[in-house]
Amino acid sequence: MLQALKSVRHLQSSAMKQAVSELCVPVPWGELRGKVWGPDYGRPVLCLHGWADNCGTFNTLIPLLPKECRYVAMDLAGHGQSSHRSPGDFYSFPAYVMDVRRVVDALQWSKFSIIGHSMGGNVAGMFGALYPEMVDAVVLLDSYGFFPTDKKEMMKVMRQGMDQMVQFEKMPEDKKRRVYTYENAVERLMAANPTLSERSVHILLERGLVQVEGGVAFTRDLRINLKNITRISLEQSLELQSGIQASVLVILLFLFFLLCLSRAEDGFEKMFSEPEQKKVTSAVLQAYRDRNHAVVTVPGDHHVHLNDPKAVAPIVSDFLQTKVLTQPARQTAERTSKL
Repeated sequence: MLQALKSVRHLQSSAMKQAVSELCVPVPWGELRGKVWGPDYGRPVLCLHGWADNCGTFNTLIPLLPKECRYVAMDLAGHGQSSHRSPGDFYSFPAYVMDVRRVVDALQWSKFSIIGHSMGGNVAGMFGALYPEMVDAVVLLDSYGFFPTDKKEMMKVMRQGMDQMVQFEKMPEDKKRRVYTYENAVERLMAANPTLSERSVHILLERGLVQVEGGVAFTRDLRINLKNITRISLEQSLELQSGIQASVLVILLFLFFLLCLSRAEDGFEKMFSEPEQKKVTSAVLQAYRDRNHAVVTVPGDHHVHLNDPKAVAPIVSDFLQTKVLTQPARQTAERTSKL
């Protein structure tokens, strides 16, 4: 049996005081880490952060969500306190989906819900499509659940990713980890993520920095910046989407939605021309509506769930209450406390 929960500590929240446990799941290349909130036998909810973030992105939102749930927020591989992938390995959506499969196997969850922000939402969508019997509800925060690529661009992007890996592997080790003062690291993260409040920056840096000789360094693997060489088309995205059996809630933040229609923002690459981008996003969202899933748009920016969680918490809470907590519990899915 895996020793998955350890180092219990307490986190004082403005909303409530909760016990927060540290998650540690051994994997072939190291560990997948994270945090756990809620009662041992609460209804299981897995929380997946966005690109270049970490599980701290849910620190302010989870205390506002239903107390009957057991929330496990992962640091995805190469992010936060989770291990970097093995030398030579790429970061891709299928690889992240496999990591989720490893974690829920360690937790002995057979049925659970997923909350995914940005890239984490795309991982959630693919997992829900591949393992529909395991997922009862999906919440997508500023995510469409899939990231389609123009078929005409696929070969170019794959080649770019491979060439970038070759160049990365030639870099001296000292160039792969830059040393900062804490203040400079704060400035660096705020410059790269202008939607983050200063408070949110400090929250993400709790797991996003490591002490090194001469200062601090970011924990994330630089390889997450390389082009993702595993791509799917709009047609493939819609086919995967059709396989999701869970109830889905899509929350689009109004300012971010407008930006996504015109240019790359917040870790998203521009894979279509502007007219085509609008067609792609419209097609994916309409497919959710056609299947009676909920699509809502609220005012805010890409990290509003962290900056101002009260803007989205009532919507997420109502969805979980309606689609999850009113349904009969499956005892076999709630074994976290036995790990």
